[in-house]
Formats: sequence, C-alpha cells, structure tokens
Amino acid sequence: MDEWHFGTAYELIADTVGDQPALICDGVTRTWSEYDDRSAKLAGFLVGQGLGVESKVGLYLHNSNEYMEAHHAAMKFRGCPINVNYRYQEDELVYLLNNADAEAVVFHSKYAGRIEAIKDRLEKTKVFIQVSDDSGNALVFGSHDYESVIMGSEPMKRINRKAEDLYMLYTGGTTGMPKGVMYSNGEHCSSLCGIGAMLGTPVPQSITDLSDCVSQTRDIGLSPRGLVCCPLMHGTGIWVGAMITHLAGGAVITVKKLGLDADLLLKQIENERASLATIVGDAFARPILNALDKAQKDGKPYDLSSLKIMLSSGVMWSQETKEGLLGHHDMMLVDAMGSSEGNMGIAVAARGVPPKTASFQANEDVKVFDDNNCQVTPGSDEMGMVATPSAMRGYYKDPEKTEKTVRVIDGVRWVFPGDYAKIEADGSMTLLGRGSMCINTAGEKVFPEEVEEALKSHSSVQDCLVVGIPDEKFGEKVVALASCTDDKFSEIELMDHCRSKIAGYKLPKNVLLVDKVARAPNGKADYKWAARRALELL
Repeated sequence: MDEWHFGTAYELIADTVGDQPALICDGVTRTWSEYDDRSAKLAGFLVGQGLGVESKVGLYLHNSNEYMEAHHAAMKFRGCPINVNYRYQEDELVYLLNNADAEAVVFHSKYAGRIEAIKDRLEKTKVFIQVSDDSGNALVFGSHDYESVIMGSEPMKRINRKAEDLYMLYTGGTTGMPKGVMYSNGEHCSSLCGIGAMLGTPVPQSITDLSDCVSQTRDIGLSPRGLVCCPLMHGTGIWVGAMITHLAGGAVITVKKLGLDADLLLKQIENERASLATIVGDAFARPILNALDKAQKDGKPYDLSSLKIMLSSGVMWSQETKEGLLGHHDMMLVDAMGSSEGNMGIAVAARGVPPKTASFQANEDVKVFDDNNCQVTPGSDEMGMVATPSAMRGYYKDPEKTEKTVRVIDGVRWVFPGDYAKIEADGSMTLLGRGSMCINTAGEKVFPEEVEEALKSHSSVQDCLVVGIPDEKFGEKVVALASCTDDKFSEIELMDHCRSKIAGYKLPKNVLLVDKVARAPNGKADYKWAARRALELL
C-alpha cells in the first residue's frame, strides 16, 4: 500500500486530472501533467548531481510556477525543500543555507549578485540553478539555467517513498535566528488533506482514496483556484495557500511582482476566477479593503463573484476589517490560529455570522495548560499555554529548543508553539499572544497583540505594533508605534477609545507616529524593528 507523501500524492493527482490547470502565474498556465513532468525533469537532474534521500534544496525564489516545481521536485526524490527568505542579506543567507545543509539552491536571477558573493562560503551546496527574470543579470559562473535544465533532462522515474521522510519549514526568525521545524512528510501531507475540508471538497481517508476524491471534486465543479497573496517562502503561503489547494486537485495562482499590490491581486481574483485567497492578517486585508472601497467609489467595482473563501493565518485580523470586506462580498472569512509548529483552531465569519477578533474554536484535540502542566478550566479566566498534538518532530539541529517546545504530560506528547490563551465557558479559545513577546510592566503581563487590536479598532489607526521598552519605574513600559489614515490623530482620543476595550495598565505609555509600520513580506510583525525604532524616537 502506498504511504502518505507529498511526492506520491501530487503524482496521483497528475494521473487523475492531468489536463486541469495546476499552476498559474502572470499568464503562464501549467497543467497537472506539465507540472509533474517539469518537476520530474528537475528531480532527475538533481539526482544526477548526487542528491538523494533527505538532501536539502534551498528555494531562493519569489512566488512563481518555478517555486512550486522546485518544491515538488525535491520531494520526488525524497529530498527536502528549504524555504529561503528573499529579504535576507548575505550573512543571513549563509547561516540559513549552512544550517539547513543545503546541497542545491534554486534562485531567481535578481539575486545572482548575492549568490556570487556567498557561494564559496556555503559548506555543502554543490548545485546552483538560476531562474531567469526581468533583472537582466547574467548567469552566475558555475550555475545552471533553469529552463535549460528542464529541457535537457530526462524525467526521474517514479519511486516508492516513506511517510517518515523529512519535511521541513524554516521559521521567520522574528525573535531570533530562523529554525527548521521538522515534520514527517506523510503525517504533514495527511494533516493538510484534513484541513482542506474547509474547501467543501471530499477528504481522503488514505492516500489510496486521493484519486477518487480529486475526481469527485472535479466532477462537481469544486476544484479550487487558490490565489496565494502572501509569499510562498512562509508557512501560510506554501501550506495553506498552495499545498491545501493542490491536494484538492486545484490550481495555485501567484504573481511575481514583489510587494503588496492590492489592485493587482484583486484583478487576479477577477481574471483567474479565484475561489480562495490566502492572506496574512490586516497587513494584507486592509490594503485590499481600501482598494475595494476606492474601486466602488470610482464606479468600477471588482468582480469577486468567484471568491468563496478568504483565509488568513499567522496573525490575527480585526473585526472592523472583516466587516468591511463582507460589505463588498458575501464570502467566508477564515481566521486560522496556528504557527509553523502546529494548527490550533479557526474562527469563521460571514454575512450573518458576526466577525470576532482573537476568538477561536479550538481543534478538538487542542488543550491549554498552566505553568504546572494542569489543564486550564473553561470559564475560569485563567491564562495558559496552548498545546497541540502536532506531528512536529522538533527543530533541526536544536535539541535544546525542541526540549522546551515538546513536553510529555501524563504520557501524552504535546507541542507548545508559544501562544497564550484562555478557555471561555462555551469552550472557545481567546488568544492572548506569544509568550516570547509578552511585556512585563510593573508585574503585570501584557501581550502586544491584545493592545494592537484595541488600537487598530480606532478609525485613525492604519497599522501599529506594540513593544516593551526598559523603564526604571515599570521595568518595562508599553510603547506603541502607529501609522495613521489622516492628520486628525489625537493621542488623548485614542487612549479614551482603548480604555473601554483593555485594562488601564495595558494602555501604551507612548504612542509614536511613524509613516509606515515595518512588517515582513508575509505580513507578520517585525518586533525587532519596532523596538529599535521606539528607542530612537523616545
């Protein structure tokens, strides 16, 4: 019997719906048959270069069809694709690729100069494959042209794979150096298939059921067309936006343009008839809402009739933004609570289902434990850490971090991603924030996310981040950096507004105005920048 594995799953899907679109990017469409064939040729080339089981392939790429092809190729030969943040500078790239033991790197020509500068510092990398783009950069000496590799290679023959094969995703490193979160390929594949139930498509109980489920999905016209608005190099993009879509036999839609262009994304929804759009919180949702508002005002509204789901993961997004989006289009807004370490729960909003912020329906097997490893009692207002029976194996080359994250309680293995929450009387979970970012002010714990949501609920605040800054009186004081929508900002008015939403000790001692709040390409908070900038402005 075949085992769960992304490489095997995608091959089965290609055999089932080969003539259906799998990849769409800037007008270039690849069918599932083409997708599988091109990935097999790239895999064949890499195997010929000496790569094999658990060999790591760095993907130093923007959103593109090539990103997905290289991702699939690595898993075909039981290797492991490695996500590379394209914003990294030379030293960061060297750290990541060496830490991952990357034997090959596939990169866009835009970064040819950086690859040229660091390639001699890479300890195990022996293969460099360059994807052409509009940069005009020449081929790096010793590297291979991507399309030439595809055109000149024989497809790798299909092989049997093992569910326990390594799959890995590197964290964003917002609170430290990036770390590789390890998974069993098969368990992760099966888990994402299960999460795909929110698409309304049949869910296979085993990989042998996959072909039938994909056929049924196609026959009833539910094959998803998923627009990945956020970068594929992050978990939300690759897992939620791409892999869940693929496992339902759907097409992954991307745009190569760097930076968030809300109008371009809305045009893609309209032109490509996207049924799913994957974003990361208000950093994406608010610009999209603003673009929708402007288009409506100009009498040229976007056609969103194909869009059934807008899904956000990684950060919370505000009630006000959700309400604004639903005002334009009746769809399901899914707020997924999770991290690289594991999925924890979801919140769903639609017309007639009032949106909420930070309130989730926890997955059935998710628990909240206090510091003494006792479950938090629902309705007690007691705070604890969220725990999930995630298939995460641990952190690559970091047993110390693994030991802190994985605990065994009463004989059961739990993964603690680092999120704090309360369990309400009705069983729902109220997310408080990440423990690593918790601010200790005068002995009170304050989670930045809670304060940020209170601030963003004011109409004059476009975006904000909250950090703790050393203070003689309080130990740490709460400081907010905010960008505003107009010139009518009033700190007194803002504080009065927030006072009705959060306790007084949580209110910022300072609100510092900035032109733009810095965030990573995936929309996640850049707290390192916020702390540095706050100290500069105080």
